[in-house]
Amino acid sequence: MNIVGKKYWYFGLSLLVIIPGFISLFLWGLRLSIDFTGGSRIEFRIQNSKFKIERSEFEKTIKNQGMEISSIQQSKDTFIVRTKPLDQKTHQKVKGAIESKFRDAKEVSFQTVGPTIGKETTLNAIKAIVVASILIVLYIAWSFRKVPKPASSWRFGICAIAALLHDVLVVVGIFSILGHFWHVEVDSLFVTAILTIIGFSVHDTIVVFDRIRENLRRMPGVAFANIVNDSILQTLSRSLNTSITVILVLFTMLLFGGETIRWFIVALLIGIASGTYSSIFNAAPLLVVWQELTERRKQS
Repeated sequence: MNIVGKKYWYFGLSLLVIIPGFISLFLWGLRLSIDFTGGSRIEFRIQNSKFKIERSEFEKTIKNQGMEISSIQQSKDTFIVRTKPLDQKTHQKVKGAIESKFRDAKEVSFQTVGPTIGKETTLNAIKAIVVASILIVLYIAWSFRKVPKPASSWRFGICAIAALLHDVLVVVGIFSILGHFWHVEVDSLFVTAILTIIGFSVHDTIVVFDRIRENLRRMPGVAFANIVNDSILQTLSRSLNTSITVILVLFTMLLFGGETIRWFIVALLIGIASGTYSSIFNAAPLLVVWQELTERRKQS
């Protein structure tokens, strides 16, 4: 199986997945929750109702109280309402109107986040991702500092970050599309998912890179592309088995974990599947592309 020989096909497949999400990000961005924008979030559950409550009717009842609604999400018997920050008096007014209009409606949760806290959360999320990426590059560069030629420790680090960015763009792009068409919001749990995906992606990539380092010592004189391809094949079953085990657990959690962590689990599922793909078909082949470009420069 010549994975390295078909590397540009795999790069093209990655682009096919990333580009729609990138366009969606450019056009619509992410649908941010109140964790980032500030505001109030009220969740109502309709219990034991024999009649289906229409979203438009639910929305009209709230607007009759003079409230400006940012969004309403409906999922089976649950309505999640986002508004500007509500004080306690206004909150009680809205709650009373809903519970009197719809006898089976009960408030499940109420949360208010100020705009200052939302901005701070956004800034901290960006800092966490940037710092994690820098530390990963430095750690890989240091760990692979004695890698045999023609490889370079910095190349390993940068290629690992390229694969990591691939996974982040895939998840963020898909959630941009989900946010625009299905009103899926990203919250602080989404940031946790991204950081988890980063860690998993790098772990998977390092397994392949470590085998490349071992084979460079054991197989001097063999073409770099062949060493990389052999290393990928030698670690392929381990990478797939690890990922499939995690995906099965996450899929079980998706089925039985409940509404509150549903999109967190979805983000992890997408990210881990993408991380497995990028570690095998992107990160290591990128090393080969870099080496080929270096050799061409020397020859010219």
